[in-house]
Formats: sequence, structure tokens, C-alpha cells
Amino acid sequence: MAKPPKPPKPPKPPKDQPQPPEAKAAPLPKPAPAKPIGGGWLAKFAPGVRGLTGKGDKRETPDNLWVKAPDTGEMIYRPDLEAALWVTPSGRHMRIGPPLRFAYTFDNRAYDQLPTPAVPEDPLKFIDDRAYTDRLRSARKSTGETDAMAIGYGKIGGVPAVVLVQDFAFMGGSLGMAAGEGFIAAAEAAIKRSAPLVVFTAAGGARMQEGALSLMQMARTTLAIQALKKACLPYVVVLTDPTTGGVTASYAMLGDVHLAEPGAMIAFAGPRVIEETIRETLPPGFQRAEYLMDKGMVDRVIARKDLPQTLGSILKTLMMGRARGVAA
Repeated sequence: MAKPPKPPKPPKPPKDQPQPPEAKAAPLPKPAPAKPIGGGWLAKFAPGVRGLTGKGDKRETPDNLWVKAPDTGEMIYRPDLEAALWVTPSGRHMRIGPPLRFAYTFDNRAYDQLPTPAVPEDPLKFIDDRAYTDRLRSARKSTGETDAMAIGYGKIGGVPAVVLVQDFAFMGGSLGMAAGEGFIAAAEAAIKRSAPLVVFTAAGGARMQEGALSLMQMARTTLAIQALKKACLPYVVVLTDPTTGGVTASYAMLGDVHLAEPGAMIAFAGPRVIEETIRETLPPGFQRAEYLMDKGMVDRVIARKDLPQTLGSILKTLMMGRARGVAA
């Protein structure tokens, strides 16, 4: 069978003749820009909310807006904790520094802060893993105080009084030369003003970076208390959490009246050291304020909110007795 003939090829154009340009595809139309939704479903019935959530009006949440309760672990709204005088819903009396302690104690939060004497820094040139001067610098930066003691003068329940506050946040409230001089200055201020002295203790003991110089403050503070007694002026101690070591062994236990905040740890050595030494398990609540009140070491356990009224009543009574004694 014969094959069909092939179709003829198209003639080639001459070389000098320009070829037609290739056809290009027409560009696709650009999509129309999407219209803004305008705040979503919330804007349909609350258009004003958009202004609150706009980028320009964004509010940053403070880092310290919530505080974790040390006992229960719950998060407490900081303004609520401040309104409760830094006492958690579970009753834990959290540690506070001198400014808050003065504000909570004096009438109408009005007081004059008295200066504390300056002392030589780092007399022993003590260095452990950090230089003592570096530790002092860090503590001053974090607390805003020069050392662990702060002195205030004002009225408590209408009675003029000198108040000395020991700040545990400053190197654990440790007793050193500056703290000893601060105690003596507070006692001298009370004698000069014929006013009682109230001391809020909070310490981990003597300051090891000052060696024997810190231990000498135990005797020096005791002599200052003797000067108060000679002037027939009341000396009241409020034991706060924690009060331990050389502070417990000296001026913390030499008051005319001993008060304590609920749950405060009051001891010389810690419970772990005692248990390892005597090889016995300590009873529940050992070295806490309530336990020590039952044993007669503390006169009363007073909640923070009731301290000003209680202190005012005690100071009035003691100062009345002093006035009668002077008149006689």
C-alpha cells in the first residue's frame, strides 16, 4: 500500500527580513486590597474598645505586680498585699524593711529619721568568695540603707518614742560595728529625749566579715541597755522573723517587754544544727513565736496590724510608772 505524501514545508523567510516579535501574555490584574475588619466582632457593639487596644495606647504590666506567697505558693496581687501590711491570706507575716516598719508603727506615719554613726569599713580586709566591700556595696544598692540599722523618732499611741529597726535584707541583718553603733545611737537618742526605746529585731547573727569586732557589739549593746535602765526608760523588743544568733544572745532578750510577730523564728542555733547535735527530732513549732510564748520566753504574740495599739498601751503604762517614780 502506498504511503500518503508528506505536506510541503513552509518557505523560510529571507535572512534580511525582520521577524515578528513573540506574543506576550497579558499581565493578570492585581487583586484589590483587603478592607480592614475594624476590630472584629467586639467592634460591632463596642467600637470604643479599639482605642483601648490600639498599639499606641499599649500598657506594660509591671514585673512586680504579683507576689508569690512563701507558704502556699499562690500569687497575691501586690496592692492587696500592701493593704494587708504584707501579711498573706494564710497569716504569714512577710519581712519588711525600715521605711514600711516606721510607717506602720508611728502615728499617722509621721516620724523623723535619725542618722546612724559612720564606722570604718572592712577593718580586717576580709575576703571570701567576694570582697567584703563588694558585699556592702551590693547591699546598699539593693536596700538603699547604709547598713542594717535605721532609727526613727515619732509618736506611738501618742507617746514619743525612738524606734530602731533591723533590716534583714541588708546582709541578713547581721550584727557588725555599724549595727552596734546604730543601737548605741538609738539608746542615746532615747535618753536625750526622755523617751522609750522600741527595737524591731531581725538578724541571722553576728557578721563574720568583722570577726571579733562583731562579737564585741554584744557587750556594747548590753551596756547601752543598762544606760536606759539607769535613766528609768522603757526598753521594748519586738521579735520579727528571723531573730537568731548573737542578736538573740544579747539585746533581743534584754527587754522589759518581749513581743513577737506570729510565726517568727526566734533561736540561737537553727533546728537542723540542734537535731544533728542532740540526735533527736524537735517538736512541731519549735523555735517559733507561739511555742516560745507558751514556754515563757515571749510575753505576747501580736499581729502586725495590732502592734501600734499594743505598743502604745504598753509605753503609756510604763511611762506613767516612770513619772510616778521620778515624782517620788
